[in-house]
Amino acid sequence: MNTLCWHSPLGPILLEEEGGAVTGLRFCGQEVPAQGPVSPVLAQAAAQLAEYFAGQRQSFTVPLAPRGTPFQQEVWRALCAIPYGQTRSYGQLAAALGRPSAARAVGGACRRNPIWLMIPCHRVVGASGSLTGYAGGLERKKALLALEQGQAVQPHSTL
Repeated sequence: MNTLCWHSPLGPILLEEEGGAVTGLRFCGQEVPAQGPVSPVLAQAAAQLAEYFAGQRQSFTVPLAPRGTPFQQEVWRALCAIPYGQTRSYGQLAAALGRPSAARAVGGACRRNPIWLMIPCHRVVGASGSLTGYAGGLERKKALLALEQGQAVQPHSTL
């Protein structure tokens, strides 16, 4: 597995790649694993993230290979179908998957999303439209949603 720590406006992001595809993306603290040479996939992922944070990219084309159960994979594909700048509730996602009573299971799959941002779990909100949990923190979720509405991203030091 190859790793890259990329410094975003919202703090350091750890990218992981294996077999020619991104397998992990998460905000990380100060602990950064040792890094070797940057693979072409990680370089492409970092470039696409820079474009996203600059407001120049709305979707990602770098190869992704998240590991999870068939249900989680189904939810993650549904997350990728949420248009840039829009949100969906857990219940709406469950209904779109043909499982209207599975909102909690959808939430569980979102919590286990290994490739934050590129699989946009930050676009999922509570039934009332309220911001709900995000593994990267609610302030980052709020900032990502604001970015997708054309607002400037506040530097991570204020998060």
